[in-house]
Amino acid sequence: MAEIISTVNDLNYLDYLSTRDSPIHRLDPRAKLLTVTVFIVSIVSFGRYEVSSLLPYFFFPAVIIPLAGIPARYLSKKYLFLLPFAVLIGIFNPLFDRTPMLTIGAVSLTGGWVSFASIIIRFTLTVLAAFILIAVTGFDGVCTALERFRVPRAFTVQLMMLYRYIFVLTGEAVRMAKAREMRSVGKKGMEIRVYGSMIGHLLMRTWGRAQRVHLAMLSRGFHGEFPPKRPLAIHRTDVAFTLIWCSLFILLRFVNLPLMVGRLIVGVSL
Repeated sequence: MAEIISTVNDLNYLDYLSTRDSPIHRLDPRAKLLTVTVFIVSIVSFGRYEVSSLLPYFFFPAVIIPLAGIPARYLSKKYLFLLPFAVLIGIFNPLFDRTPMLTIGAVSLTGGWVSFASIIIRFTLTVLAAFILIAVTGFDGVCTALERFRVPRAFTVQLMMLYRYIFVLTGEAVRMAKAREMRSVGKKGMEIRVYGSMIGHLLMRTWGRAQRVHLAMLSRGFHGEFPPKRPLAIHRTDVAFTLIWCSLFILLRFVNLPLMVGRLIVGVSL
């Protein structure tokens, strides 16, 4: 039950972060969504052996996180929770790709280790970008921006309703877990049949709760559109933010900045 409550609190905390007031929060959601999309597309477009070219992209989260006031400790916890999935994907690369790419003395660095490092770096950047986008825009803001980019309204409304249903589901799960603990004092664990029964009851309870919530929304004039928390309007700061960052991402995609700096330093030292 503690894990369920922790998950709910994490989702609520992301929503809370999106209500803060900062220069990044005040930007139009469309500008932030477009910028993060270009950021992620640029990163995933790199080859599997690219490592040094990806390092300058850390400049984006390093600037946005303090400007938006996002707790770095919170992002680190969420990142470390998801990191094992990336490690599981790339950990077998050194076993299958043993092509030598760099030799330093008696140590040979194979392509498998290089591709593994590239996977971890790209995973880190994309996960940070996704968390930053939700933390400064909110899930509803992202869906509103998608709708303004001509994504079908039926799809965006379904996404928002699904997001809200998660809170209904977890809330009912917490109540059922508390009731079960109160009725089984001293007992630890549950049988498989008990799990199956609880899951069935949970789905039925959340279905009924969701229907009541939907009826309440209709009685209050809901007509398939969620009003944005902030009025949407493109200003000069939104255009400047998007153009500057997107231009930088595209430039870094085709220019290996660390390699250029390294050659410059070596050339000067010679």
